[in-house]
Amino acid sequence: MHLAYPAVLSALLFCTGLYGVLARRNAILVLMSVELMLNAVNLNLVAFDVWLSKAAVETLHSGQALTLFTITIAAAEIGIGLAIVLAVHRNRGTSDIDKLRDTAEGPDTDGSDRDALTAAQGEKAEATA
Repeated sequence: MHLAYPAVLSALLFCTGLYGVLARRNAILVLMSVELMLNAVNLNLVAFDVWLSKAAVETLHSGQALTLFTITIAAAEIGIGLAIVLAVHRNRGTSDIDKLRDTAEGPDTDGSDRDALTAAQGEKAEATA
């Protein structure tokens, strides 16, 4: 088998995962896209290991060993990532990445965020009254 077939498939999988990371708003779908990208890397590692083992008689199959390490790290990453997403969803009520941006940035020091928040709460109270 030619090396081009798994390499092209791996490139397509990686590009699909990259699109998922950049375009999706849901944190779980972003984690799934990262997993897709890691699987593309695993496919590439195994394909190049098989291709290089034909040239040498005694090989260590280092591509397959690296693939096992990558799968182990990916399993740990998805477990921790899902735990974080579930904890954030319980606290905030959403897993939308854009709505969680205030968690990382924090409030403005000049008070403009506080003024906008009080005005929005006042408008909401007027609308419900």
